[in-house]
This record gives sequence, C-alpha cells and structure tokens, in this order.
Amino acid sequence: MSENNDYGFEKLLDSVRESFSQQDIERISKAYEIALKAHEGQRRRSGEPYIIHPVAVAQILADMGMDADSVCAALLHDVVEDTEMTDADVKNLFGEEVEHLVDGVTKLGQIPLSHDRSKEEEQSENIRKMFLAMSRDIRVIIIKLADRVHNMRTLNFMPEEKQRYKARETLEIYAPIAHRLGIRAFKEELEDLAIRYLDPVAYKEISTTLEKQVASRQAFLDSIKAQILERVRQEVPNVHIAGRIKSVHGIYRKTYMQNRTMDEIYDIYAVRLIVDSVYECYCCLGIIHDMFNPIPGRFKDYISTPKPNMYQSLHTTVIGKDGIPFEVQIRTWEMHHTAEYGIAAHWKYKLGMNGKVRFEERLSWIRQMLESQQDSDDVEDIVKTIKTDLVPEEVFAFTPGGDVISLPMGSCIIDFAYAIHSAVGNKMVGAKVDGRITPLDHKINNGEIIEILTKQGKGPSRDWIKMAKTASARSKIKGWFKKEKREENIAAGKAEVEREFKRNNISLPDKQMLEFLGKIAERQHCNNVDEFFAAIGYGGVSLTKIIPRIREDYAKLMKENRPEEPMTPQEIVQPKKVVKSAEGIIIEGIDNCLIKFSRCCDPLPGDEIIGFITRGHGVSIHTRNCSNVPKDISKAAEPERWIKATWDSKVQNSYRVTLAVTCINRVGMLADTSAVIANMHVMIHSIFTKDAGDGRCTIYMTITVNGAEHLKSVCEKLKKIKGVLSTERSGL
Repeated sequence: MSENNDYGFEKLLDSVRESFSQQDIERISKAYEIALKAHEGQRRRSGEPYIIHPVAVAQILADMGMDADSVCAALLHDVVEDTEMTDADVKNLFGEEVEHLVDGVTKLGQIPLSHDRSKEEEQSENIRKMFLAMSRDIRVIIIKLADRVHNMRTLNFMPEEKQRYKARETLEIYAPIAHRLGIRAFKEELEDLAIRYLDPVAYKEISTTLEKQVASRQAFLDSIKAQILERVRQEVPNVHIAGRIKSVHGIYRKTYMQNRTMDEIYDIYAVRLIVDSVYECYCCLGIIHDMFNPIPGRFKDYISTPKPNMYQSLHTTVIGKDGIPFEVQIRTWEMHHTAEYGIAAHWKYKLGMNGKVRFEERLSWIRQMLESQQDSDDVEDIVKTIKTDLVPEEVFAFTPGGDVISLPMGSCIIDFAYAIHSAVGNKMVGAKVDGRITPLDHKINNGEIIEILTKQGKGPSRDWIKMAKTASARSKIKGWFKKEKREENIAAGKAEVEREFKRNNISLPDKQMLEFLGKIAERQHCNNVDEFFAAIGYGGVSLTKIIPRIREDYAKLMKENRPEEPMTPQEIVQPKKVVKSAEGIIIEGIDNCLIKFSRCCDPLPGDEIIGFITRGHGVSIHTRNCSNVPKDISKAAEPERWIKATWDSKVQNSYRVTLAVTCINRVGMLADTSAVIANMHVMIHSIFTKDAGDGRCTIYMTITVNGAEHLKSVCEKLKKIKGVLSTERSGL
C-alpha cells in the first residue's frame, strides 16, 4: 500500500500515460473509482483492502502493453461477481467491449457445484468455458492469466491444502496456456510459483544454489557476452546481446524429474543475440559456431520451422573455453517481441495487416481444440488435451510435400495423420517414414518425412484410441465411431456393461434395471440408455472410470429397498451411563457392545472421536472431523444414533492406518521410504505405488501405530526423505 493510500493506482497511471489517450486515462480512472467504492470494506486473506488485487492485475496488463479496455476490465473483473453492480451497469458506463470482457472473466469462475460432479469434472467444465471465452475474445484469458499471476504471488496467505490445489492447477492448466499463447513471462513465473508450493524443499534448494553462485555466474555471462560482442560487431554492427540463467522450474524439471545433476544441464546459462534481419541471424550463427565448439544434436532452427505459438529463434548449445556449456539464442527484434509477449504483442506493438493475419493464425488452435472436443462425451477430455497437446516439448516432422507438422513429444504416426486432417486419419492403412514402411505406433522423431498411405472406405481401428498420444487424435477417432457405427457401438457398449455388472454382482429386474441405467445415462449427459451404450461402445464414456460411482448407487438402492429393521432394546441409548469397552473405547450409554473402527477415517488414540449406533453391527467409531460425520449432530437425519465416545487414557493397543505418501518418482524412493519405516521398528502390512503424473507417484502403505502422536512422528520422519512432498492418512 502506498503512503497516500492510492493502493498502487498512481503507479498504474504513470505506466499508461505515454501510450494511452487522455480519454482512455479518464475511463481507467473512472473504473478505479467504481471498483474502489464497490469493494469498500472487503479484504483479502492477507488483511489488505481488496482493491489492491484488481489494481495489481491491471498493472500486470499495462506492463504487457494491453489496451485500455483490458485495463478497465481488470479493474472491474470482480465487481459484478462480488458486489451489487450488474453487467448492464458496466455496459452503460464503459461500453460493450469492456462489459463482454468483464462478463467473460466473471463466468470462468461460476461453475455451479453439483453432487453429481467430481472435482475433475468441475475443472473440466471450467476449462471448456475458458476456451469458449478465448475463441470469442483472447483478451479474456490474458486477463485471467494476469489474475492468476497475482493470486499466485499472494498464495502464502491461503490454507496449505488450497495452496497445493491452486499450484497444481496452475502448473497443469494455466502455465501451458500461457506457453501456447507465447507469453513467456507469465509461463515462467507461474511455473516457478507453482513449484514453490508443490515442492518447497526442492524450490529452496535450487534457488539457494543459484543465489550462492550468482556472482560467479554473472561474471561468466559477462565474459561470454564481451567475447561474442567483440567478434559479432565486425560483421553485424547493430546487435543487442543479453544473458540469462534458466528459471527455477526449468532446472527442477531436469534435475528432480529427470534425475540429473545441475552439472548435466547444458542450458542453465543462455546468451541472446537480437539483430535486424533473418540474414543476420544466420550470419551470427556461423560466427558463434566458429568461436565455440557446438554440441551435436543441440541445434534447433525455429526460424524456418516456428513453434505452434509462433515462437522463432535459432538455438544452439556450445562449450566455452572453460569447458562450461551455454545456450545461444539468435532472433530478430520482431521475433523477440513475439517471444516475450506472445499474443499480447498484437496490442503492444500495434501490428499492421500482416500482423493481423498472423494473429488470426495464432488463434486457430483454440478453435481446432474446441472442434475436437465436440464429438467427445468425456468431460475430462479437455483437461487431457491441455496436459498432452499444450506441453512445451514438441517434435517436428514433414509431409512428402514439405509441410511441417508439429506434435507433442512422444506422438505416433496416428497423431501425425489426424494432425494433417481427420479424413486422412480415417482412411489410413499404413505409413512410410523416410521411405520405409513403419508401424503406426512408431514414435516420431524430429525431421522425419512421413507419408500416410490411405484407402477409400477404410475406417480407423478402436485400438488406435489407446495408441494415440494427443487428445485431439483420440477425439477424432471416437467421433468417427460415434457417427459411423451406431448400432455396432450400442451392441458393444451393452455387452461391456453386462460383463462389468456381472463382475460387480449388480443385478436388478428388467424394469428396475432400465430405470437404474436411465439415471446413469442422464448423469453422463446422454438422452437415453441406447445413447449411453453407444458412448461406451465408441469410447466417449469410460465404464472403468464410472463403475465405482455405479456401485455406490447400487448399494444405496439396495439399502433403500431393504425393509427397515426395528432397533433392539440393547441398541436403545441409555444416557448418563458410562462403560469401558474391550477395544480401549469409553462410550456413553451402551454396555458390552461390539466396537468397529470405521475405514473411512481410521481413528487412532489421540483423535477426537464419536460413535454411530449401527443396526446389527454395534457402534462404528469415526474421527470427529470425518467427512461422514455431520458437523452439527442436532441437524443429522437420526441424531439419536450418534453417541459420545472417548479413548481410554490407558489404552496401549496397536492400530492399523494407511498412509498416502506423495513424492517425486525417482529411483530408490520406495526403498528409502521402507528403510525409514523399518528403522522406526514399525510394522508394514502392505505397500504399493500409484503413478500420479507429472513425474510424481503416491506410495500407499498400511502400517501399525499405537496412536496419533506415534503416527505424527512417523510422518515427520517420512517428510525428511528427499523428494517426499506430503504425507497424509488415506481411507484406502
């Protein structure tokens, strides 16, 4: 907060005075005054006045060179959602464009909660809306990214669980979108801030190492820059040179996730040369390779083959006289503006007609992504698309005609065919790579020339869905089966449902089964049961993913249909009578009853507990904060069945508990974890791992402890293992 309580607004005005007209500055001032009044009395979790947030978001956009409408919308982006101001008010005061931007940003966060939706489904729907908003006006997502940047900068005021959720969402969704839009500053800051909360130990280790060596690193860069500048200026007089050190996240991905040391990373240092023409770029490249020894396989020409986000530069990695490798990037000024500001360069540098055409080209991927999702009934496909199709690592291959096709690293021939066109993929019968017949699951390498062999009337194979790497290709294959093979899909889907139901002992009379399937179909956004069967048949709905929910629904239906059993006299609560059970539990009102520890929360001595009188199975013991225990017992469906329970102070029993240890997926992690448990003389009953994606895994272990304090000490020991991110009790 500034001394005159302007909450940073004066700084914002100073940064736009030279580039904006007086009329625009007056509109921005009016937007600030309205936001200040609308948010009066509201505070952020940090305790600061809420107005600081929209002003900070507007400042980020102003620094990027965004237009006045975007800055106004940033100042007003929370007004409609959090105050009494309406869309109509915004339109009347600031015009239709600002109203559309504010409405677009507001709606991105307004997904109605539903008991029928998982957290993944909520996120998927939110992202789908985000892409729709992007296709109408790209400024909506740029404002949203600026909003996320400021929220991540102040994430330390959030609860720990919220920090991890927001950080993971940022790393998996927002940073890839920033990358795809070419906004390097957003991408790198979002990635670094996300790692700070997802793996604070590694973040601190890397940042501390960089800080300790900052003087020597800077001296090295200054020396290299001076050598290059002296030589290059003889051929290219007007050259600008700068140096940089790789971001924390960039180093993290290559050390912790690829199990490499910092000495094995060749591009920690980078020198950037900016010149006036493409000819001078290649001229500088020749000089650099003459001065230093290039490392084979480390040269990339993104000028002749731009990245999908229109990034262009020459990249080469060379070794200096001290034996230290460093990367050299060579680009023109126009390429530099695009590399730094991405899509925002359209506003910052007021591009002309040629720039307008390129701007539309750069947005075509959004429309293609939306089109590829239209044939999919899986609401999580859009999330998969973000995580696979927008990753930074890409491969470039060529058609026989010389057209360049860029795909995510690890893509196969099937992805290549569908990237050319849906019709090419659907008719494919084989492929040649560099003139040789190659299997369709061949992973594409940079520079390969791929010829797709087609045959009229041929359709894709269902096996291709599993082989394809990109969500776009999978969606197009599913779309073909959806349109072309309806009857076959219904039969295949029905057979799969019958097999899965038989395996899970789900059986109902025909009429009741039809009603049961109808409710499932409705939840999967299908109009009827046949449509649901068809969706399973062509792969639009994954039965494996929804079967756990179906089992729950079936159990609930069976319970509802079961006649109510009257409570026995022994089950009726007699208040004020305190009895100690053989399980180390003291319960109020019941003598010599069966005690059962609930698996949903695994109560341990030291936990605050409560009992629930079951019908025919004694008292089930839960922790008081268990998700299955009502917060207010008086408002529960049957409050009389909840009963006070406490631990006997002398209890010394042993109890089993399952731990979920989230960690970096590295060699030796399971052995290190087991060794720590063994050294504490704790019994391990079972242990298994599950891939959590993004270079992480979760180790589930069932162990024996003698109370909450004992468990706490075990968790503290586990957290000290290198690469362990979190430990928590699991209901497995």
